[in-house]
Amino acid sequence: MAARLQIACLRAIRRLGTPICASVAPLQEKPAVLVSINLCQEATSNCELPLIHAPTRKEEAAHPCKRSCISDSQRVPAYTAGKIWRQGFDTAFLVPNGSDGASLTWRRYLRTEVVKEVAVERLEGDLKGVVAVSLQRPHAKNALGRTLLEQLEEAIESIQRDDQVRAVILHSNVPKVFCAGADLKERKEMTQDGVQKFVRQLGAVFKALEDLRVPTIAAVEGHALGGGLELALSCDLRVGGQNTRLGLPETGLAIIPGAGGTQRLPRLVGVSKAKELIFTGRIVDAQEAYRIGVLNHLVGPGEAFDKALELAAEILKKGPVAIQAAKAAIDRGIEAKLVDGLQIEQECYAETLSTRDRLEGLAAFAEKRAPVYTGN
Repeated sequence: MAARLQIACLRAIRRLGTPICASVAPLQEKPAVLVSINLCQEATSNCELPLIHAPTRKEEAAHPCKRSCISDSQRVPAYTAGKIWRQGFDTAFLVPNGSDGASLTWRRYLRTEVVKEVAVERLEGDLKGVVAVSLQRPHAKNALGRTLLEQLEEAIESIQRDDQVRAVILHSNVPKVFCAGADLKERKEMTQDGVQKFVRQLGAVFKALEDLRVPTIAAVEGHALGGGLELALSCDLRVGGQNTRLGLPETGLAIIPGAGGTQRLPRLVGVSKAKELIFTGRIVDAQEAYRIGVLNHLVGPGEAFDKALELAAEILKKGPVAIQAAKAAIDRGIEAKLVDGLQIEQECYAETLSTRDRLEGLAAFAEKRAPVYTGN
């Protein structure tokens, strides 16, 4: 019901032609909350609070409307008084109704467009259960700044809470770049303590991505450098286009990779090769990245996302509980001694025995048909 209402409201807002400038005040600090909304009586082009956008706490606290810039009026349908729903990254403006429940005339206001730096799309149809997370900060080549990191963290938390998610694809909406690494302009303005705090946060967000219960696939096109490569390494699988360039060049700035690069890369390509790449800061092309095992698949330029969708579609055909158990067994077992890892495997195997999906798999095999798994 709520989802249908959100869609209807979003369509109504889009028909307005110009977004309504609004200020919000959170009722709670959790990401998925109902928040109140008040229409601005005064607004300027400096008002940067997005409407079809889940506002950050900073945006909620700083609403800079100062003087009037009212244009024409527009009649819109009535829904629910002065509310918007925020659930994960789904935001809908519910247009206040009049006391008589009739349509209400609103004035439209000018504001500066604010684009989300991380977008989340839940796919439908045959790919229902796949979530595409896209980086879209073109002016900074998807550099890892505060806002992008905050929005990425919120996206990961939203996915973790959603039991319907079966696979995640992380990709870039910016041509020729996956992620250029740290935002050095922001970093330059930070204190030493500020840098250390930010790098810790970066590592924590990447670990949260790594710890998602479902498989994660990085579709890499163009450059993935420093923190950008560390972000891709935090995913379970990596697909790269022929134009991909990967590297950890931090030693050239007299620092080291600080968001997992010194730990995840050697586990993937071996200690000696990882040391070579980190010591030299060398950037490798797609062919070498595939040869040494950083990339699971190498495809033509611009085809990485399509290949990631293909992999996700294969995963969707398998038992959801089994996929999650397999990921847990591998991730936990790889950090343990073999004897302990084998015990972890048995524990994860046991989790699949009592599921309806296991019985469905046996029945489908006997009946020579494709299984229909539900995750139960």
